[in-house]
Amino acid sequence: MAVFRGKPHAIEAIFGRRKAVIGVIHSLPLPGAPAYDGMPMTQITEFAVEEARRYAAGGVHGLIVENHGDIPFAKPEHLGPETAACMAVMTAAVRQAVPLPVGINVLANGAVQAIAVAVATGAAFVRVNQWANAYVANEGFIEGPAAEATRYRSRLHGRGIRIFADVHVKHGAHAITADRSITELARDVEFFDADAAIATGQRTGDSATMEELRTIASGTALPVLVGSGVNPDNVADILSVADAVIVASYLKQDGVWWNPVDPARLRVFMAAATKALDTAPP
Repeated sequence: MAVFRGKPHAIEAIFGRRKAVIGVIHSLPLPGAPAYDGMPMTQITEFAVEEARRYAAGGVHGLIVENHGDIPFAKPEHLGPETAACMAVMTAAVRQAVPLPVGINVLANGAVQAIAVAVATGAAFVRVNQWANAYVANEGFIEGPAAEATRYRSRLHGRGIRIFADVHVKHGAHAITADRSITELARDVEFFDADAAIATGQRTGDSATMEELRTIASGTALPVLVGSGVNPDNVADILSVADAVIVASYLKQDGVWWNPVDPARLRVFMAAATKALDTAPP
């Protein structure tokens, strides 16, 4: 197994393979969110578990549990403790239901909350959409939480939890760091002790360009993932460069992120992804 800075290659270590497909469970609105309508947590959890079972039956290699139903997202300092508590309940149920590695993404940019959920549930990794730099997002000014989050992880004895960090993150403007190239932004997440770097497009469901993917891959020794816009038509090209893909929108009914997973779309995608994985260089 490859080793970087004394740590195993994150994709191999978590998924037991060099390249992987990771599905995303977009949760229903959680207590405290604007669209929460009083639905019992048992029902919210059942939805997440059913999504996990569909993904597992379709052959994905791992999952991310994400509070995407909580739109509009709060800045990290405004996330209530109920968000982490509910995420932990869902994640524990998902981990019990399917034998897949699971990651956590608490929106928006809730790195500390995600680490808390991961420690409580035994999740393998967290996704942090902005890890090392400041940017202007839909939620306002967001600062990279790497220094705080790594110290928090250490206090919880959670150093085994890997950090998957976005580079040039979607839904944001990087005018604050416009003097730093995408290559330098990739180096920044590596320097700040992330375990994997993620390339995305400009918004949910929008793919990173191959040019940007190659630029990020050339700027870091970390494994590189594509975190949005992956579909059967582009997955082979993407996996020729990337170590893994995070996919959700294409796999949902009608290709809409808030709908349930569509087993037929998942079969089509995994057929294309499996063909790409079978022919990818070792």
